[in-house]
Amino acid sequence: MSLISIIFATIVGVEALGIMLMEMFFSPAQLAKEFDLPNEFTVQHEAKVLMANQGLYNGFVGVMTLLAVYAFPIDARYITTLACIIFVVIAAVFGAISGSKPKILLMQGTPAIVTLIILVVFK
Repeated sequence: MSLISIIFATIVGVEALGIMLMEMFFSPAQLAKEFDLPNEFTVQHEAKVLMANQGLYNGFVGVMTLLAVYAFPIDARYITTLACIIFVVIAAVFGAISGSKPKILLMQGTPAIVTLIILVVFK
């Protein structure tokens, strides 16, 4: 993988870990603000559990992306990094469509889409 691919994939992996921290540990008021959700929703126990669960999955994707870039055998790095980035792109597109929040596509999708292009062009 090229250096630029490694840099951008790292950004996506770290961003996923940051999103995990937000979803799992932010207060209901912070979650409401960051994700444009009603306070009445984020204070509910069920919403907290759902956000934490979603955060856990973001953490898995972040860790897997970083492992793919830095720890996997050389011959497996490209394909696993590519798969992780594609997963993030799909999640961002689905989140933007299902949640009607273009912000998701902009904030989470843009770095992943740029990284996907770089991975394909610069391999």
